[in-house]
Parts: sequence; structure tokens; C-alpha cells
Amino acid sequence: MTPIQYINRPDQLPALCEQIQQAAWIALDTEFLREKTYYPKFCLLQIATLDWVACVDPIALPDLSTLFEAIYNPAIVKVLHSCRQDLEIFFQITGKLPEPIFDTQIAAPLLGFQDNPGYAMLVSSFLNINLSKAHTRADWSKRPLTADEIDYAADDVIYLCQIYQIMTQKLTELGRIDWLKQDFAELTDPDHYQIKPEKAWLRIKGQNKLTGKQLSIIQTIAEWREKTAQAEDRPKNWLLRDELLFDLAKLQPETVTDLAAVRGINERAVHRYGKELCQLITAAKNRPPIPLTLKDRPAKKTQQQEAILDILTALVRIRAEENELNPTILASRKDLEALLFNGDEECPLLHGWRYAMAGRELVGLLKGELLLGIEADRLSIIANG
Repeated sequence: MTPIQYINRPDQLPALCEQIQQAAWIALDTEFLREKTYYPKFCLLQIATLDWVACVDPIALPDLSTLFEAIYNPAIVKVLHSCRQDLEIFFQITGKLPEPIFDTQIAAPLLGFQDNPGYAMLVSSFLNINLSKAHTRADWSKRPLTADEIDYAADDVIYLCQIYQIMTQKLTELGRIDWLKQDFAELTDPDHYQIKPEKAWLRIKGQNKLTGKQLSIIQTIAEWREKTAQAEDRPKNWLLRDELLFDLAKLQPETVTDLAAVRGINERAVHRYGKELCQLITAAKNRPPIPLTLKDRPAKKTQQQEAILDILTALVRIRAEENELNPTILASRKDLEALLFNGDEECPLLHGWRYAMAGRELVGLLKGELLLGIEADRLSIIANG
């Protein structure tokens, strides 16, 4: 077994950077904590190829600029699994994102797996190895790390290397390797990792049930909570939980005394933020809310709309069968509803391999440019006119 390089001294970095620069691709993973902070606390970086594996200690090495310079080499493919949180850390540290990326979680459905499969599932399926769960809840910020913890962390990239090789071979044989280019390119869009407090309210479930003053208040308080959590580097729910935001929007306390009477709010929040919160609530009541879009409001579907969704589903089934995929991997009913009712740009069918396989034709159907017909007892898609 390849020995694990534990990198916790500056003099070890040049040799590791040289190893990276000689690789065509590298597997990457991170260990972090964020239970008590707003931003993830970077605790360990795992890097591997088929020939070597290293665990880098960012707590012992606060300056990793030369290492990131090597990792960000655009000639080297960065292989990760479910990479968004890892890329968030890289973006937080460097202000930019590494390219190109290969995400095994995104690639897996093209090989017959369910959407968003876990790493352990891929290791088991491809390598017939059951990963240990012994250190799933480990405190990666404590030092020294045990040998078992380092081995556990290294497994996340050791097996990733093997999975990547198998995946790329199978995808190439199926002619699907290029289908993923847009999906991977979108992962390195900085907009995904730039947190915008003014849009924080959009991530709160149930805000579409509020109107008028209530909606304006929850929009205002959600933005304040996000900014405050960022400034204090504390989990935003430690400040105010989501359900408490709804209570404030409905009760609309005007004084600190009124605020203290709201069930569930803690004394510390009242003492520290009470006056400011009351001022924000009062101001929010006197201005119109940001209007909800169509996709924010639940719509009761008509029989005609249900029939259209059935037609779109038929096209999805045709293309899924042709490509030996489960239709639900290609598009769920919810995806089709997003496409039908508001052309949601975030709809998976408008991006990447799903757009190439079915999304383009689905849009054509909705625009009347294509028709669904029957030829020789089989459904077919034909041009209109």
C-alpha cells in the first residue's frame, strides 16, 4: 500500500507541488468543520494520484499559496466527489476556483446510478469495498490527528482515483464523456459561491405563503441575519432560527419589550440585537416587499397542464430508453413542471447533458416547433411543418 505523506511543515511543500505538477489529474477532498461557524473551518486537504497520496494540514500551514498555485494548474484535471463544499473552501481562501473539474457524483447517473449517489455507494459498487464509518463525526480541527483518522481521510481520495479511472473508461466507451463538459464548467462559476445576503430570504421555505408587510419583514430580517452571521462568523440559525423569522414577520414587535415576549427568542439576542431588529421591522412594514415570482407561488395545475406534462414525460421516457437510463435520472416530474410553468433557468433540463439528451427537444415541444407522433406503433418526435 502506498504510504501516506502527512504534510505539516513548510519544507515539505515544494516536493508535493512538484508531484502535483507532474500529474495529468489529481483526486482532491477536504475535511472541515462548520457546526459553530458561518464559514467552513478548513482542517485537512487530501490529494492523490494512483502513485501517491498526501494529507496536508492547513492548521499547521496557514500559507498554502504555492500549493494552490500547483493545484490550480489548468493542465491538471481536478477529480472530486460532490465538490461544491470543497470548492467553496477553495474560493473562500483564494478568491478563485480551480479548473477543469471532474465530479464523480455528477457523472455517476450517466452510468446507471441514482441521482446524487454517495461516495460510499460508488466505492462499494465499483470496487466492492465497504468504507468504514468510524470517523464520520470526527473533530478534524483537533491535533494531533490519529493514524486511523489520517487513514480514514486518505481513503476519500485513494479510492476516488480508482473510481475516476473506471468511470472515464466506461463513459468513453459509451460515447458520453463529452456530455459532462457543461455540467463541470458550471461548477466553477463564481456566482455559485458568492453569498448574497439580499437574496437570503429566497432560501427560506414557506416564504411564498407570506404577503405584504409580512413578506417585507422576512426579507429584511433574513438579509440582516445573513450579514450578521457573516460578520460574526457564527451559524445564522444561532442568531435566529427560520421559524422565529416567521413569528417576527407575523407578530411584528415594535419595542424590545414586545420582542422579548416572542416565544423562542433567547435573551442574548434580545439584549444584543433587540433595538436594531425592532427598527428593521418597523422600516420593513412601511415599504413594499420584493414581489414573488411565479415559481415562488404554488400553482394548482389544470387538466390541460397535467396533459402537457404527460406529453413531456413521454418524450423523456423515449430518450431515456434510447440511452439505457432510468427516466427519473433524466428528468423528474418536478423538473418538467419547472420547465413548463416558468422556464426556470436552474432547471437541470436546460443545462449540460440533460439539455443535449432531452431538454432541447422539450423546449421545442413547448414552443410548437416539434410534435410527438406515432410511427409503426412507436412514439416519435417530428418537426412541426
